[in-house]
Amino acid sequence: MVIAGKAQHPFDSIDSLMRSLYSAGDPGCAITILRNNKPVFSKGYGVANRESNIPINTRTVFNVGSVTKQFTAMAILQLEAAGKLSLDDKLGKYFPQFPKNQANGVTIRHLLTHSSGIIDHYDYVDTKNIKHGTDADVLHAVEKIDSFYFPPGTGYRYSNTAYCLLALIIAKQSGMSYPDYLREHIFRPLGMQQTFIIDMKKPLGQVATGYEKTDTGFKQLGPDESIFFTTQGDGGLYTSIEDYKKWWLALQKPNTLSTNWIKRARSAEHPIDEKMHLSYGFGWFVNDSDSIPAVYHSGSNGGFRAIIFTLPKTGYALIIFSNRTGTDLEDLAKEINKILRINNKSFSKLDKLISIRRSTPIFAPCKETPLYLTSLSRNLNASDTALN
Repeated sequence: MVIAGKAQHPFDSIDSLMRSLYSAGDPGCAITILRNNKPVFSKGYGVANRESNIPINTRTVFNVGSVTKQFTAMAILQLEAAGKLSLDDKLGKYFPQFPKNQANGVTIRHLLTHSSGIIDHYDYVDTKNIKHGTDADVLHAVEKIDSFYFPPGTGYRYSNTAYCLLALIIAKQSGMSYPDYLREHIFRPLGMQQTFIIDMKKPLGQVATGYEKTDTGFKQLGPDESIFFTTQGDGGLYTSIEDYKKWWLALQKPNTLSTNWIKRARSAEHPIDEKMHLSYGFGWFVNDSDSIPAVYHSGSNGGFRAIIFTLPKTGYALIIFSNRTGTDLEDLAKEINKILRINNKSFSKLDKLISIRRSTPIFAPCKETPLYLTSLSRNLNASDTALN
């Protein structure tokens, strides 16, 4: 695109792209871009709520789905450093009611890296008697299932169930609720005053409303429309672009957070696809196919979507939080990176690693199963639109 006889500035191109995707009166998004750890582009598009017509800005609070997982993982690493748990602890230490094979075979490390093989909870929760699902509901749904998708540690399968269990472990070992622990040990120390974990016993306050894009317009889709929207450890985080920047800069310039925790979280811990050099760390996807590894994660819950794409070595971060479906944020991130001439080769799309419908067999623990990788995740249905 050319203006007044000269090439359009990259940020003008990005602004034009964003305005073409997010109309002024529709649900939209907030975006920020950092280079060399400094914000260079920050803006909001669309409205936070269609009834109030309040414009989105960088202080608008969104649910960010599975972006929550990096905070859950950091809390686990903090408790490990405090001597309150070990990543090699067995599941049975915290939940002795699990069948022997699960209790003795699954470790905290497996839960963190989606390598536990533990069965998804969605088909086992009694949704007839629940309006807002909790992490405890997740535990009750899977604690008697004596089977795996694969033997622990031998495969990969994205697991929201695992991160709900991690949140319960955090509560057990800290003596605080999961939301309180994160508030006191991460959010408050970093000055993240707008950030919290959903708790349906408390009012949400002034937050963006999530919407599903339909053929006829937009339909509200949030905690009251989706039973599993309200689980905490896997996708319960509400935050703003401004607050999330504080978190990311704390990862880049450690002070409150340990350098060791950060390095471990953003390093390859469990392989997903060796040909693509794609692995999972602790709450992050890691692609080290290039000399500058890409560390990223997406989030999806009800009508909310989020994408975080970072190159930690160079201080580059692209952060987008949205309160609507209908726009592929991974494709958008790729296009923005292209405009900024950021290397995209190491950015593998995550949809196939997170959101493919279940179709794999369930393996009984007594059977020997060969090593393999599976990238299947939660089964979406009418009552389960929260894709964390």
